[in-house]
Amino acid sequence: MRWVIQQLREAMPYDQQPRFLFRDNDGIYGHGVRQFLDSCDIEEVRAAYRCPWQNPFVEGFGGTLRRELLDHVIVLSQSHLERLLREFIEDYYHVARPHQGLDGDTPIPQPKADVPITGPTKLISTAILGGLHHRYQRVAA
Repeated sequence: MRWVIQQLREAMPYDQQPRFLFRDNDGIYGHGVRQFLDSCDIEEVRAAYRCPWQNPFVEGFGGTLRRELLDHVIVLSQSHLERLLREFIEDYYHVARPHQGLDGDTPIPQPKADVPITGPTKLISTAILGGLHHRYQRVAA
């Protein structure tokens, strides 16, 4: 249980704390985890017993992770996998990848320009995950 609480602390920086935690009924979650979530004002949503289909968010993310990353790379070690996952989530999934449930926006919205760009523009491409994905930004030419 202490390990789970520490993992939750490390997964939730102060400025990016979620409102909900969707979880199953695994025995690793003890009473202390619920107290920790309550102290962080995070609502715990539990799936029914033996019903993995009730957790579509995690299932959907797992499918996205497999289709958009793991099907395209050969993982060489645990540290390599951790680096790939960190880059996929922090640089692509939350920042550059449009989400249908957010009307095409990203979970961490990018700042909009105060002054609209007029005149000629160019599109800047930033490679993510060694060029597997890209983040695009329109700038004045």
